[in-house]
Amino acid sequence: MASRSSNSSRKSEISSSEYRTLSEFRRQLSAFLKRRRQAAESAGLEAQQYEFLLALKGLPDGEQPNIKQIAQQLLLKHHSAVELASRLERRGLVRRRRSPHDRRAVLLSLTRTGDKMLEQVAQYSFSQLRLEAPDLLRSLRRLLKPKAALK
Repeated sequence: MASRSSNSSRKSEISSSEYRTLSEFRRQLSAFLKRRRQAAESAGLEAQQYEFLLALKGLPDGEQPNIKQIAQQLLLKHHSAVELASRLERRGLVRRRRSPHDRRAVLLSLTRTGDKMLEQVAQYSFSQLRLEAPDLLRSLRRLLKPKAALK
């Protein structure tokens, strides 16, 4: 038991400055994500629909875009990604087709409309990120500095 308490006393404590920096970084990141959700909604998309379209468009070249990959990208359960894909397909933003190599596999692609909606929100996200990146990076650098530099 004594060794446990001596181990915990050797661990360095988190300083007030570190907590403030972590809190500020969380606030900045949350504000950026909130504005992006609002931009998606202004474009007629739910935030999760925008994220699905972005994950689909952002897959590495040569990857066969399917539900499993998108679910993994978005940290969703498979059935949730299927439902999201179905809603996007009904809206004409995503297209499904059978893989020519494996008829069991269903591949996904953006429609022109889906691509245009995605680009609209992504343009806004890039412009916001360019504005907010200096503050985000400053906070992140402070978090990554050795402890002595934060005090």
